[in-house]
Amino acid sequence: MNMKHRDLLLLLLVFILIYLLPLGARPLFMPDETRYAEIPREMIASGNWVVPHLNGLLYFEKPVLGYWIHAAAQLVFGETRFAVRFPAALATGLSALLVLLVARAPARVDPRRPLGSLAALIFLSFFAIAGIGTFAVLDNLLSLFLTLALASFFWASEADAGSRRERGFLIGAGISCGLAFLTKGFLALAVPALVAGSYLLWQKRWRDLFRMSWLPLLVAFLVVLPWSLAIHRQAPDFWNYFFWEEHVRRFFSGTAHHKQPPWYYLAVLPVMVLPWTFLAPTLWQGLRTSIQNSQQQQNLRRYALCWLILPLLFFSASRGKLMTYILPCLPALAILIALTFDRLGSTLAQKAFKVGALFAAGLWLLLLVALLVMQLVGLHGAPLYSHPTSWLLGSLALICGITGFVWSVRARTAWKKLVLYSLAPLPFLMAAPVLMPDITLQKKAPEIFLEQMIPEIATTDRIVTDGGVVRAVCWSWKRTDLYLLTGGELNYGLNQPEGRSRRIDLAEVRKMIEAQPGKVVLVVKVNTFSKLHKELPTPAQIRQDGAAGVVVARF
Repeated sequence: MNMKHRDLLLLLLVFILIYLLPLGARPLFMPDETRYAEIPREMIASGNWVVPHLNGLLYFEKPVLGYWIHAAAQLVFGETRFAVRFPAALATGLSALLVLLVARAPARVDPRRPLGSLAALIFLSFFAIAGIGTFAVLDNLLSLFLTLALASFFWASEADAGSRRERGFLIGAGISCGLAFLTKGFLALAVPALVAGSYLLWQKRWRDLFRMSWLPLLVAFLVVLPWSLAIHRQAPDFWNYFFWEEHVRRFFSGTAHHKQPPWYYLAVLPVMVLPWTFLAPTLWQGLRTSIQNSQQQQNLRRYALCWLILPLLFFSASRGKLMTYILPCLPALAILIALTFDRLGSTLAQKAFKVGALFAAGLWLLLLVALLVMQLVGLHGAPLYSHPTSWLLGSLALICGITGFVWSVRARTAWKKLVLYSLAPLPFLMAAPVLMPDITLQKKAPEIFLEQMIPEIATTDRIVTDGGVVRAVCWSWKRTDLYLLTGGELNYGLNQPEGRSRRIDLAEVRKMIEAQPGKVVLVVKVNTFSKLHKELPTPAQIRQDGAAGVVVARF
């Protein structure tokens, strides 16, 4: 087996172990995973593939493609946790493949070293990629389509002007932008435009700004058009709500969701790309000493810098911020890291690398100590895990990581050092899905508890819940007729004529109980129930999932 095939096999093994095997290991988390499980389930059940619904109510926060992809996974794998998370894992794996293909294109110092494979391995070993890549959110799909769009545009920029190859890649970029738009909206156009435009200006290719932009824009428009017209016919208010509420207000409003300061992403990025943060001094030295590159490498380095910095600045300008928003920046960072280390070659800063690797080993040691101490001392008066399997597995994974970082220091060649350093965090990342503390599962993952309650819930029961747990209840009990005390993200649907009867207050709940005693079930968080129970009759039956979990009360 030659080196190329061996590296590809290693990447495939990493992907299977870290991104596929753990997909069903933990219950679905609220609110995101239960949302992206339930909306596709309702699409399949209703047969309406144009207008998204949640709890049978109009849901206009996102376009439709992400729901289609999750629905397809459920049609193939069933209504399982694996199916819900598979699109995220697949999107991450395909993004890594694109990183490999982009990074392997330029000529390099030592052709025997597969630069693309190293870049893909770095990408898969980022903490944020491993954590979010097994979590059912749309950001993974958005990042995939944006990565494909940006990779396609780079390949087009390297092709001869006006050639069939250039046109093919520009069409590919347009299709990718259209798919990204159908996943999460107008960001699909803003991010590629910022990156491609800034790169062309840096390269002093002003004339190419228009020549290379009209074809992707036209193709993207044609991709988006059919569903855009269909949603307008069935739900004419969609574009008004989606544009103003989900884009303008979230970007500029001082009351936007997830409001964070402008420097937020600069603070979280070092955590997101652990353990590579510890090699920042080595990377800096590599950037300083790698000025003399081939033209292809110079072009890719400039493009990757635009790909990393411009979206980072753009998202930093938004009032609302989440860590997942900057996932599309991380492929560029992985490529930059690989390019820098490839350029260092045999002159890799041994001392800087050793210090960074030992710091990484030190962090893993601190995590190990913290795990053991928290298991012994407890969190909120209870141990982290009720079963020893979790903390034993976590301890073993951290010990393996420490060993891997130490081996990377002792390795003789720069290439082996980098590969061992990439592999060192993987045992911990593989174990992470089963290392959720019991208290976290109580607060965020009531799926198992709710499924245990299914035999006690009749189809004629009136289910009352709130915006906090409605997605989990719909998914677990396969219901779309829940009454809501609070709406949250379902307020738009509740305010529509067909949804107003589903909003309920405590006075109406009491009347419902008087009219149908024994047939009204309240499902809320424990802390919410502690505030409501004084204003309601005494439940005939009450079940509770721990002190921080969910209450199911029958009246």
